[in-house]
Amino acid sequence: MAEFLDLESQDGVRMPWNVIPGTKQDAQNAVVPVSAVYTPIKHFTSMPLLNYSPLRCRTCRSVLNPFCIVDFAAKIWICPFCFQRNHFPPHYASISDDSLPAELFPQYTTVEYNSDAVGPTNTPSVPPVFLFVVDTCVIEEEIGFLRSALAQAVELLPENSLVGLITFGMFAHVHELGFGAVPKTYVFKGSKDVTKDQLLEQMSFFAKKPRPAVGVVAGARDGLSTESISRFLVPASECEFTLNSVLEELQKDPWAVPADQRAARCTSTALSIAASLLGACVPGSAARIMAFIGGPATEGPAPIVSKQLSEPIRSHKDLDKDSVPHYHNCVKFYDGLSKQLVHQGHVLDLFACALDQVGIAELKTAVERTGGLVVLAESFGHSVFKDSLKRVFQSGDYDLGLSSNGIFEINCSKDLKVQGIIGPCASLEKKGPLCSDVVIGQGGTSAWKMCGLDKSTSLCLFFDVVRKETPDATMQSTSNQFYFQFLTYYQNNSGQMRLRVTTLSRRWVAGPESIQDLIAGFDQEAAAIVMARQVSFKMETEAEFDPIRWLDKALINLCSRFGEFQKDTPSSFSLSPRLSIFPQFMFHLRRSQFVQVFNNSPDETAYFRMILNRENVTNSVVMVQPSLICYSFHAGPEPALLDVAAIAADKILLLDSFFTVVIFHGSTIAQWRKAGYHNEPEHQVFFENAIANLRIVILFSFVLRFLLENYSIQLIGSIYHQESVRLIIGEIVSVFLLISVFWTNYCRLWALLDHIGLRLNSVRCLGLSLYFQV
Repeated sequence: MAEFLDLESQDGVRMPWNVIPGTKQDAQNAVVPVSAVYTPIKHFTSMPLLNYSPLRCRTCRSVLNPFCIVDFAAKIWICPFCFQRNHFPPHYASISDDSLPAELFPQYTTVEYNSDAVGPTNTPSVPPVFLFVVDTCVIEEEIGFLRSALAQAVELLPENSLVGLITFGMFAHVHELGFGAVPKTYVFKGSKDVTKDQLLEQMSFFAKKPRPAVGVVAGARDGLSTESISRFLVPASECEFTLNSVLEELQKDPWAVPADQRAARCTSTALSIAASLLGACVPGSAARIMAFIGGPATEGPAPIVSKQLSEPIRSHKDLDKDSVPHYHNCVKFYDGLSKQLVHQGHVLDLFACALDQVGIAELKTAVERTGGLVVLAESFGHSVFKDSLKRVFQSGDYDLGLSSNGIFEINCSKDLKVQGIIGPCASLEKKGPLCSDVVIGQGGTSAWKMCGLDKSTSLCLFFDVVRKETPDATMQSTSNQFYFQFLTYYQNNSGQMRLRVTTLSRRWVAGPESIQDLIAGFDQEAAAIVMARQVSFKMETEAEFDPIRWLDKALINLCSRFGEFQKDTPSSFSLSPRLSIFPQFMFHLRRSQFVQVFNNSPDETAYFRMILNRENVTNSVVMVQPSLICYSFHAGPEPALLDVAAIAADKILLLDSFFTVVIFHGSTIAQWRKAGYHNEPEHQVFFENAIANLRIVILFSFVLRFLLENYSIQLIGSIYHQESVRLIIGEIVSVFLLISVFWTNYCRLWALLDHIGLRLNSVRCLGLSLYFQV
């Protein structure tokens, strides 16, 4: 596993198959797709920053890279993707074997260009824009929490950033922060959708300057005066007092709510107004709509539930039965909003803080396609919300590295085609020879828009091997490399346009004798996350999809392809160490919140999947299979099995499931802490170890974890009878035992199929889930 982490630290890429199946049939037999999990702007300390424009192939537009063949005498380089011969420009005249530009150094497979010429358009730099959209249909206590959190956020805003404010309840209020004399707002009826033209007219954008007769109004260059824009989007350094004054006077929505009804909350109207306002004033800028929502939308063009409390909010069961009167209309509305935001290049961030559902399931498309951040908490006073909001504006070594206006492009060898991407991006519908007929996620294109991205944003790329015939031995030995090039244009948090270029080479093999080569290059963690993203996507897009059966069938086919087995001896089945943990990942994935929706609301399920689809492999693995670290006096921190046996009186356990962190103190440790031993110098380091690791976990994550209280089995037993303790322990099912049963049942099934001579592609009729359900 270490070599795959080294590759990730060099290029930000993890691939399930680091030796790639060379033909279409081999790729299908390999079960796990030919894919890659790529972090486009991952931070690298040794990556060169080049202050000149990239040199491109004149045919395929790929960028000069270490895998190009260079003729120093003729000053020619050959593109590894299309084999086009390209001449070096005059400023490369001094190039030689001893004098190479940085982009040709073998160790610099990832480089970044810092030049005004790298951007797709030469638009003037606009400072970052933050438009706060605040829900006021919450209780006074929540208003107080929200007011305090926003006031702290305002203090952390970059001084050159532009700030706007919209509040909403039954009506949507657009605050004119540039009018400092008295508070001034424009009010829009929440029950109606507001078009961009209506917005411009009602807010008097053309009171002093006539509206252009033709064309689309989009910023100062297209008809809006700078004075009009600065009325609603004001530099943070100039409006801090005005904004804080408005926030201090922020009150609960004044309209009375009948006892048998929900509050009238026009979320969709407010977000539509926010998108239109940014589209008119600052199109193509680094703008973010930051929505703070405290309950379900009941008003406007896209309510998720009616006002009557007698109508419950949709559940997974309602979605399965299609008994959702508002859901499809709501999804359609936010799908249109997502297209508008992507076209404008703006981001929608969602901070949902309520005990009830607020509509994350419906908003998922708009947030995910724009690369927005999402936080789910129980209250605006919860530390998860407050600390996560601070992280957005934090600067320093552990900041998020928020960037904007990203465009992601792919180039690959002619025997590969791009099926699509599952992740926070939107298709730019750039058709071409690289596009596969099979579409996964955002497909049918070789370019994607990434309105918002950060240092941990990761994309899952899927490829299709199109070569049908097995090449001869000569070809396999002379031309056995597949090439990939990922290009990411983006605007960093300093407003500079950058182009990051990552070029990869992976060996391909073909034929029945290639199995050992494939096994040697198998990354189990990356494979598990690719399968997790794919099964989550299929559950959302395929009506009759059975995720358990699909995962079981995939595991059986993979093990039958790469496992070793003696006929009529189930216990002899074994997998290479390179694949041995993969069934364990599948075991946990089948029971994860991404597949099992029982006891989760549609909002929670959507939230979990959105986080999975944007995080890197390391974080995603923790979501699928939580990590358990054990601390004791006798040894340093070490991983422990997810099993009751890990609990001991003299140990501290740190369980991280990404969304939740639990620190458990054994009974002896709890008594020592009660006695104050943790304050003594000789014991202080031991007690602080788990807390120090917890801080590290938090530093490298945007979504702050829920920290649960620690407890001790023996302390629980002191409150209840001893029989109760046995009952508590007896009800804790051993995960290790479940995995063993799972694997034993699999081996028996495999032996049965082998004995009766069935092919594994026909086993769907056997009801595999019955064999694996434990």
